[in-house]
Parts: sequence; structure tokens; C-alpha cells
Amino acid sequence: MTIRKIAHLGHPVLRQVARPVTREELATPEMQRFIDDLVETMRDANGAGLAAPQIYESVRICALEVKKNPRYPYKPDIPLTIAVNPVIESLTDERFDNYEGCLSVPNFRGVAPRSTQIRVRYWDRHGLEVDTVVKGLTAGTWQHECDHLDGKVFLDRVVDTSTLTTWAEFERYHMADFVERAKALVARYGS
Repeated sequence: MTIRKIAHLGHPVLRQVARPVTREELATPEMQRFIDDLVETMRDANGAGLAAPQIYESVRICALEVKKNPRYPYKPDIPLTIAVNPVIESLTDERFDNYEGCLSVPNFRGVAPRSTQIRVRYWDRHGLEVDTVVKGLTAGTWQHECDHLDGKVFLDRVVDTSTLTTWAEFERYHMADFVERAKALVARYGS
């Protein structure tokens, strides 16, 4: 496994629509090594997720995992999940204001409205089909990562630019309030 460099805002790979992966391609040793690298890079950076374009590969794969993440102590655990060719469908018009950051937009945070309940269909890393419903704060994590596959970053979702802040100022002025709202969302949906 290799820890890869993470692309930062401004690099063209972050604005490309990633191409789908075939089952044959997914089964190759090269693609399986790439997935291992994606996971290793996400873990090394303490990310809650990482999409393939963020490590310079424009393919429709993302990894998600939260285990007592020091960057996001308020996020519920997400077991390691590899999503290949994910498709998200919103199941409600209800939204929540998610204070987001991104490994590709270092030291920056902002509020992005996200659906509270989504259906996600994807293949796992072995090509097996998964169809699941995701709710609450975890649904926001999924939407954030899948946006990368469509050439979008959380800044594209920010409606009120006055919510933009550095990480330090987020922790100083906004984190306590957001954590309370996040805990209420987790209590409501269990995730």
C-alpha cells in the first residue's frame, strides 16, 4: 500500500466527471492495489472519506470510514466502505446544514445543505451490488464523497458564503453549536 498525494482545489482532476469502472477492471490487481492506496491515504490524513479523483484517478470509486476520527469526534462510526460507481437518490426534501471540510480544500470549512435520507446503490470492491438507505450525518458524508465523482467540492454546495471559515476559527466560534446540532441529528437517525 502507498500513501498518495491529495489533489488540492484548483487542480483540474477535481473538476472532472469521473468515469465508471467495469467489473473486469475492478477485479484487476492494479485496481485492487489502487483501492488499498485510497484507503491508506484516507486513514493517514484522518479523513472520513476520500474519492479517487482526490488522489488523481478520475474513476468512480470512493472510500468512507469513521472510527473515533480526531478531526470529526462528533461523527458516528462508519465501517470501512468501498463504493464503486455509486448512485445517490434523495428520499426526502428535508435538509440539514452540514458544516463541511475537505482534504482537497485544506483548512477551510463551510455550511452545505444535505439531504437527511438517501438511497445509495453501488458495488463493493469485489463487484457485489449493494443497495442501502443512509440517514442523518452519515448521509452527508456520503453526499460529500460522491460529489467528488461528479467534479464538485463542498464549496459548490455552500449557499451562504458568510459561513466560510478556517478550521481554527470554526473550532473557536462555530464548532460547539454545530456539534450540538450534529448530536441531535445522530440521536434522531442513529447515524
